[in-house]
Amino acid sequence: MKAVLEKLCSPILNLFEVGEGAYDYKPSHRKVLITLGALCLVIGAISIYVTFITGQFAGMIPIVLFCGTGLVCEVVGLLGSDRAVARIWKRH
Repeated sequence: MKAVLEKLCSPILNLFEVGEGAYDYKPSHRKVLITLGALCLVIGAISIYVTFITGQFAGMIPIVLFCGTGLVCEVVGLLGSDRAVARIWKRH
């Protein structure tokens, strides 16, 4: 299952897994990245709810931003290599 998800998410993962040389990775970086992704997805979900309740479709901007950020963080945090996690934090 993980291989299928990695193949499906390869356009996102390839952006962060490229590079050579040393990188600074700690397991806590992955945990914080997954937590940040979850928080962004929660904010995105709240934005979706409020947008549909109020009918103000200007709320699409935070929906796209927070859901996109949350999705990228979750994909890299759950499926990415140690290099990808270090690269998203600019620790390469």
